[in-house]
Amino acid sequence: MNEEDVVKELNAYLKGEYMGIHAYEHYIKHTHDPNLKSELQRIQQEHKQHAAKTAERIQNLGGKAVDDNGMKLSISETMMNMKNFPDNNEGIIKEVLKGQEMGMNQATEIIKGDLDHESIQVIKNNSDEDKAHIEQLNQLMQ
Repeated sequence: MNEEDVVKELNAYLKGEYMGIHAYEHYIKHTHDPNLKSELQRIQQEHKQHAAKTAERIQNLGGKAVDDNGMKLSISETMMNMKNFPDNNEGIIKEVLKGQEMGMNQATEIIKGDLDHESIQVIKNNSDEDKAHIEQLNQLMQ
């Protein structure tokens, strides 16, 4: 496996993490429930930690980590900003769950790619936390 390809794959994953961090920012801003806001802030902080760990891995491979989510994902974010945000807990949680599941699918695809063992482990550890986020969010729906 080529380290340049690994860095490219990790940077693609990192862009997704940044998109998730920005999405959480919007949901945090739109919720009026202090308990939900606190939970979303906690999960957002964990995504920031995922981004930091991924960026560190990229640097350890001699690459340069992206520092934003890129033009294509920025356009997606702009579209998200233009649509109506749900104004109740259930709607917000459903939207957050969709994003979490999209991120999990992206991570699964990247793990199938050409990565070294240590890079796979970084993404798998992040994915394990993402699975826990989905479970926690589903519990909030009950």
